[in-house]
Formats: sequence, structure tokens, C-alpha cells
Amino acid sequence: MSVPEASESPSSTTAIGVKGRFAWRNLVEKGLLWKVGSALVFLIVLLYGIAWYWSSEPDSFDVLEVAATEANVTNPKELPLGYTYSSALIEIAETLLNKRGGFLNNDVFPPSVLLDNIPNWEYGALIALRDATTALRNNISRSQTQSREDPDLARGEPFFYFDHKSWQLPSSESEYEKGMESLLAYRERLLKRDASFYSRADNLRQYLEVLEKRLGDYSNRLSASTGAALQGGGENQPGVAKTPWLRIDDVFFEARGYTWAAMHVLKAIDFDFRDILGNKTASVPLRQIIRELENSQHSVLSPVILNGSGYGLFANYSLTLANYIARANAATIDLRSLLQQG
Repeated sequence: MSVPEASESPSSTTAIGVKGRFAWRNLVEKGLLWKVGSALVFLIVLLYGIAWYWSSEPDSFDVLEVAATEANVTNPKELPLGYTYSSALIEIAETLLNKRGGFLNNDVFPPSVLLDNIPNWEYGALIALRDATTALRNNISRSQTQSREDPDLARGEPFFYFDHKSWQLPSSESEYEKGMESLLAYRERLLKRDASFYSRADNLRQYLEVLEKRLGDYSNRLSASTGAALQGGGENQPGVAKTPWLRIDDVFFEARGYTWAAMHVLKAIDFDFRDILGNKTASVPLRQIIRELENSQHSVLSPVILNGSGYGLFANYSLTLANYIARANAATIDLRSLLQQG
């Protein structure tokens, strides 16, 4: 007599069901983790790519070509005095606001909030823009100290001094755009011979005095990045402080931004002040300044700012830039002396 097969017990059926559910959940979790991980990797790569693209320093521009194009003339000598200078300021502001990534100083979201090199470059260029715009408002556009200041410049210059870290209500960009609009209005009036630009030696000297101090400060701070400014007098030397290691690249790129903008301003000065510069044989030191500032814009080949010491294996970027700026500063002093001579 045959014995009937025993059916599976309830406990064994339950065990198989539990194992199946665990296996399915494990597959789901693994698949989900893979997708999440892939998405995170893709996001990181994307943000890095955007950050790398935005971290490129803007190219230089031809101040005469920009001015001639804006005025729709073929010969730059047809331009009224001051048109090239004001066009250079407008182009610098335009570059700050509309370069790759736009103005990054006030961003609060990644990847720009994680960047520091280009924001420091922007700040340096903004300082140079402020210096040149203030010189235009207070000195170059006025016949004498008691004369009335230009209304467009009086309205527009303060906008460039707005906080560069403000990201809302109002944003830095919106305020700087208002400053640009006032410069555009002033430049348009120059074309109509309804605005003034006095290319006198005393006006130029006052701008060069500010430039001289800026260049001296940057040269000192770049030298202090490696303690070079401390070698003569020791660490207790008054007025000299070594730049912290984590801020070396900040100082470097701020100086690069300032020299980039100042270089274009000086090229515009070389054209708009050509008569007074030629009369006082001052064109040579001015072009020496421009040449040194152009040299300061050479490409940086390393992904980080190196500051080797002595005759070591690594380049010292801070001291190299400090050298170019110091030579430009010396030429600025020579130029001011020439312009002071009767």
C-alpha cells in the first residue's frame, strides 16, 4: 500500500516567502543605491566641469578697437578725447558682469560658492574700475576743483562701490549695471560734444598716485606670501605680516584682476592723454608700465598657485607676479615725476 506524499509544512512555505521578499528587497535596494550613486557621481562631475569652465580668466581686449566700434568710426583719431577711456571702463564692467559664469562674488549656491580664485580676480578688477571711475568723476572730467561735476558720473560712480557680496534686494549686478548705464550716458554725451574730458598732466598725476599705492600694496602682499618681505627685519617688523598659506592664491588672483583692469585703463590713457604725454616725453615710462602689466597676465600652468622657496624645484608664482608689479610701480613713480616737471 503506497504512502501519500507529505505536503509542505506551513513553516517551510513561510520561510521561502520571507527569503523571496528579502531577495527582492535586496535587489531593489542595490538598484536604488546604484542609481543614487551614479546620479551623485554625475552631479559631482558636472559641477566640477562647470567650475573649471567658469574659472577661466577673461582675455584682454583692444581698447582702441572697442572704442572705434562703439563710435562707428574707422580712424580712432576721430574719437573725442575721453571716449576711449570711458569705453575701457564700460568694457571692464561688462566683462565683470557677463564673462563665463557672470559675476560670481555674491553667489550662494554651488559650484560658484565653492570657488575663490575667480571671485578674488573679480574683486581686484572691481577695485581698479572704482579707482579709474573716481578719477574720472573727481578730476579728469572737471576743469578745476571749483567746477561743477558731471551729472552722469556723479550719479553713476557710487554704484560701483556697492557691496560686492550682496546677492539680493538689490544684487551687486543690478547696482553695477546702473553704474554702467551712467558711463554709457556720459560717453554718448562725449560723442555729442556735450561732456568734458580734460587730459591735463595734473589730472593724470592724481590717478597715477592712487595706482602707485595700489601696485605697491599688491607687491608687498605678494612678497609676504612667502615671507620675502620679512627677511630684512624679522617677524616683528612693524607693518609687515606674512600672508597665511591658505590665502596665498586669494592675494595672487586679486592682484591679477587689478593689473588686468589697470592695464586696459592705462592703454586708454596712452591714447587720450597722447598730447601731454608726448610734450613731456612721458610715453616711454607709461608704455613700460603697460608692458610690465601685460607680462603679469601670462598663463598660469599649474592648477594650484605654487610658492617654492629659494632655488627649489617649484616655481614661486607670488614673487614672479610681485616682480612685474614692482617694476610697473617703479615706472609709475618715474612717470609721475616727469609729469610734475614744468
